[in-house]
Amino acid sequence: MNVEFASAVRGAAFILALGARSAAAEGTTYLADPARSTVAIHVGRAGLFKFAGHEHEVLALRLEGEVQADPSDLGRSSVSLALDATALKVSGQGQPPEDVPKVQARMVGPELLDVAHFPWVTFRSTKVEGREAAKGIYDLRITGALTLHGVTRSTLVPMRVEVSGDTLMATGSLVVRHSDFGLTPVSVAGVVKVKNEIAIDFKVEAAARTRR
Repeated sequence: MNVEFASAVRGAAFILALGARSAAAEGTTYLADPARSTVAIHVGRAGLFKFAGHEHEVLALRLEGEVQADPSDLGRSSVSLALDATALKVSGQGQPPEDVPKVQARMVGPELLDVAHFPWVTFRSTKVEGREAAKGIYDLRITGALTLHGVTRSTLVPMRVEVSGDTLMATGSLVVRHSDFGLTPVSVAGVVKVKNEIAIDFKVEAAARTRR
């Protein structure tokens, strides 16, 4: 089960700041607030015996990031985010309690994420596009380099951003694949496999600070 995405994913949420016209004309720095942000990774079942397994939910508990936003020209904005893979946590939702420690160990261990050697998931934007859908609401498309398990892939992250005062709330979802990052979906007892696709839902809140 793969949670690395999670991250990435979550990080991308900050990009929302890029469309904030409430920012000062000279530019604004937006910092993610991990205490008010949530990133959930969902790994489903696959294969002939998928009915015998359980879907896994993983939560990204620690992330950091910064967005340099140019409200007069979104294309000149940028975002840099990092998710602590060592802090990924299997929520246990919908799973037998006795299975959670096993899933957690396999996820962070050498069979999958190998967080001892790849402790961070990072995202760095390469292109920012967007439009104002309504006053204070922005639809953004952020393309960037997502690095997971030592492999970097260009990834598109769509999101909706709501700006209120100095606070931005970004919500969205995306799908990444184990195989894109050199990972192999794990199986349980060699029978119940998880899907190659991983769904990531995020809600990220960031605070704005005008650059001096």
